Amino acid sequence: MIINFIKKILVLFLLTPLSMIWSLTYRVRRFLYSFGYLKSNSFQVPIISIGNLTFGGTGKTPFTLWLGNYLGLQGKKVMVLTRGYKGALENDSGILHSEKRLGFNPFEYGDEATMLIRRLKNAIVVVGKRRSENLEYYFEKESPDVVLLDDGHQHLKLKRDLNIVLFDSLLPLSQYQVAPVGYLREGLSALNDADIIILGRADQATDFQIASLQELLESRLIKNIPFVRMSYVPTAFQNSSYEEVFSLEEIKGKKVVCLAGVASPKSFFDMAARQGAIIVDKFTFPDHHSFTKEDIDTVLEKARKEDAYILTTEKDIVKIRRIIDDPRIIHMEIKVNFLSGEEELLDLLK
Repeated sequence: MIINFIKKILVLFLLTPLSMIWSLTYRVRRFLYSFGYLKSNSFQVPIISIGNLTFGGTGKTPFTLWLGNYLGLQGKKVMVLTRGYKGALENDSGILHSEKRLGFNPFEYGDEATMLIRRLKNAIVVVGKRRSENLEYYFEKESPDVVLLDDGHQHLKLKRDLNIVLFDSLLPLSQYQVAPVGYLREGLSALNDADIIILGRADQATDFQIASLQELLESRLIKNIPFVRMSYVPTAFQNSSYEEVFSLEEIKGKKVVCLAGVASPKSFFDMAARQGAIIVDKFTFPDHHSFTKEDIDTVLEKARKEDAYILTTEKDIVKIRRIIDDPRIIHMEIKVNFLSGEEELLDLLK
């Protein structure tokens, strides 16, 4: 026990200077953009940033989906700017239209972009990490009414009209330190550019966890901003052709092998268990994993032995369905559910 304690102290001692340098670098960068030493581009269209301060797993994609469809129902033509992480076009650019859904390859456009465009209406998704340049290139041709900047809190090359920052209510407070000591991309001082904070997975956290997190975040704010509490709920269990296989009630008692290549697989597993599915095994892969046939065959073999279905996420199915089509493979479609603060969010959007 003493040896482990000493090891932890040594690791912390070695990593803390790196964390301080990382934090200072981001603070200087944000300062240079704030005072015009580095240029931010502006466009004659409202730009809404959906971002976070941590490394993934806060539910930006389902929230972006909700927001895009909400604005679409208001008659707005929505453009989503997303990086297309690990897609072939990440270092280039590509565009997807919601009225032309056929033929979109997730290995080119990325899993998140492909998932978004399948479920968005009256929308365009532009892929590529140079999001400011991409908006400039497509702006006149597409004439969007509103632009959503996915994972945008650190993308300061674009001026935005609203900054939405998401947090995972389940992340331990000990992780709220800048990498490599903790799980933060940049220090909590970056919250001062936020206009609203959303606490995701609030239904799975205790009141004490949520209150402690909110207290921590409020202590770093220089202005009062709204807090929203949000959860994610299943809507259906579908096959690879997006046809419903089981309703929420029918999944109860069904044996499943869970397969997840997302940042927070535990949340997915817990959601499946709460719906009454009997989880006989779990397979986890890195976030945005590029699945191979060998990956899927291994899981299928386990499912056949257990006479079970393979249950995967909506983000993973867009890649898996390109590799293999098997009736045992189903996925869970989800949506966001607001527990509190929805009115304040809608007021800001208006």
